Amino acid sequence: MITINFKKRKFYLLTLLVLVFSLALNINTAPVQAGSDELPSLHEAYSEYFSIGAAVNSSTINTHRNLIEKHFNSLTAENEMKFDHLQPREGFFTFSRADEIVKLARENNMKVRGHVLVWHSQTPDWVFVDKGKTASREVLLERMENHIKTVVERYKDDVYAWDVVNEAISDDGYQTHREDSPWYQIIGEDYIAEAFRIAHEADPEARLFYNDYNAVQPQKMNKIYNMLKGLLEDGVPVHGIGIQGHWDISSPSVIDIMQAIEKYASLGLEVQITELDISVFPWNDRRKLAEPTAEMLEKQNKRYQALFNLFKRYQDELTGVILWGVADDSTWKDNHPVQGRKDWPLLFDEDHQPKGAFWEVIQAAE
Repeated sequence: MITINFKKRKFYLLTLLVLVFSLALNINTAPVQAGSDELPSLHEAYSEYFSIGAAVNSSTINTHRNLIEKHFNSLTAENEMKFDHLQPREGFFTFSRADEIVKLARENNMKVRGHVLVWHSQTPDWVFVDKGKTASREVLLERMENHIKTVVERYKDDVYAWDVVNEAISDDGYQTHREDSPWYQIIGEDYIAEAFRIAHEADPEARLFYNDYNAVQPQKMNKIYNMLKGLLEDGVPVHGIGIQGHWDISSPSVIDIMQAIEKYASLGLEVQITELDISVFPWNDRRKLAEPTAEMLEKQNKRYQALFNLFKRYQDELTGVILWGVADDSTWKDNHPVQGRKDWPLLFDEDHQPKGAFWEVIQAAE
């Protein structure tokens, strides 16, 4: 008969407990596959903070449906609610693709953000022409009013917020507004105020946003801030600012983002991060790669973690974070007009599996 003294038994027992505890930790923290019911939901993880949205299109609502339904509680049409999609010819509205996105949201109790009513891009040429000449201010205002009222009234029971005007402020240090915009050239800078007033009249319950890129860059931020401050002082119904998050692994700085959120919120406006995707390339990196390096992905992981930790700090001011896409197999950054290469900017990879960045975002919620 083999006997074990008390000290040895205690040692073996403690060793066994350590092994069991370690195994339990590994089981609980190991990433699981995207198809598993155990994969945590992004929007549920942030339910106490803000909504988590995604830009979708008429293709991804089918090919990425499982990811969309599990991880997001807000949808934005990537292109299907833009002027050229909804009214390609005067008086001829095509709502079918936008309706499909709204239907998906309704079936899953998701919110919908409308994007976008007035923008210098993706607006048909006919809008700015009348009888072979440049349209008059009166004609263009009438067309703008007809378009906004038709679209907003159609979706007033489903769309809780609209990007009313998009990218109206110039990056040029010598200009305030984008003076190359036909809206500005024909109507003048008050086209912005008019668009908000018309949208509010069409749906008094909708939250109305101004949306722009480089909105955290200090010089442009100040111009956007001053424009919004002036609109509010004139009684224009502006409720929020959309900060486009087309950023990368190195810029902009967290400090710039923090200061921008605080500055816009000081006007009493809601703040939303409306188009978030983090390129694995720094802006000045012109390489074209078949796949990202491990170093790039690790920087992307930490970048997403830092951003969501920051967003949580401003949960009282920040009401939504919208990723501009669902997975890396369908992202506008693959066809970026400047970079023109493959990129991997989202939280799910090309096989729809969670990336390291996904787990960092989940961990940040905890």
